[in-house]
Amino acid sequence: MARFLALLAREWRLSVRHGGDTLAALLFFVLAASLFPLAIGPSPETLGRIAPGIIWVCALLAAILPLDRLFGADFEDGSLDQLLLSGLPPPAIAAAKACAHFLVTGLPLLLAAGPLAVMLRMPPAGIPILLVGLVPGTMTLSLLGSAGAAIVLGARRGAVLLPLLVLPLAAPVLIFGTAAASAAADGLAARPALLLLTALLLIALPLCPLAAGAALRSAAE
Repeated sequence: MARFLALLAREWRLSVRHGGDTLAALLFFVLAASLFPLAIGPSPETLGRIAPGIIWVCALLAAILPLDRLFGADFEDGSLDQLLLSGLPPPAIAAAKACAHFLVTGLPLLLAAGPLAVMLRMPPAGIPILLVGLVPGTMTLSLLGSAGAAIVLGARRGAVLLPLLVLPLAAPVLIFGTAAASAAADGLAARPALLLLTALLLIALPLCPLAAGAALRSAAE
């Protein structure tokens, strides 16, 4: 556990030192969501109805932006070999990377989602459920993204392959997250969709680090 926390602290320091990736993801999230009123029109009814889908789609795309550097920088400078020799099993290294991605990218997106929901005229009853759903949703996206980033590590045009790999896997997260917020906004029960989101997180929690760890071992050989 001490080595895991040390690796997590290292990733946090590197992310703070290279804060441009987080800022780029956050700006993309805000700007992409801001374009929808220009394209669809300022009608409060229309924007409020589709606001959950807008926020979830933009959050998904913004979370993918920093993924190509999740393992890529360590692979290029040889740090990945040192991490694999540090005594931590590869799945634990992948889990630490996923935690760092959530802390540095997922949490800022979560904080920005509330003001964006208000800007898009989302009904007030749906905003708390939107934010609650984004917590397990962004965690699952970080786990899926870490697995995808490890799988394409060292591949030609890996930055192109990564979204093609992660986006289909993230579709259930998008569906259930949007369904929960939309149901709450319409006065319906959001609990089933939130439980399904949590179930996806519980499934991804052991499987994604194992898949990423196997991919890291293969890339280092």
